[in-house]
Parts: sequence; structure tokens; C-alpha cells
Amino acid sequence: MKATEIRDLSTDEIQQKVADLKEALFNLRFQHEIGQLENPKKIGETKKDIARLKTILNVKTNPIKKD
Repeated sequence: MKATEIRDLSTDEIQQKVADLKEALFNLRFQHEIGQLENPKKIGETKKDIARLKTILNVKTNPIKKD
């Protein structure tokens, strides 16, 4: 997911996507442990997506104040 796509979402939608991706990350880790995950890079991509979402959510909720 690209940052420009995330910025177009509302804060509620971003929070929902974070929750969905956290659940997906849990499932990916579980699949990896039991040997059913075909693409281990998917774990890293999911982590990066969560970080992107959280960063943009933080910027939206706490805008930088310029003095």
C-alpha cells in the first residue's frame, strides 16, 4: 500500500487497516512456523505496511506545530 493511498483514508479506516494487518501478520507468522508460508517476504511487507499506516495516522492525529 502506498503512502498516497493511505493519506486519502480517514483515521477510522486507517485504524481498521492496522487491525486487519496485525491479524494478517499473526497468521503469516503462524504459517511460517508450521512451514506452510510460501513467501516469507510477505511478513516484512506486512510489517512495513503497518508502520506506514501508523506513521500517517500519527501525523494526522498530531500535526506538527510550527512556531
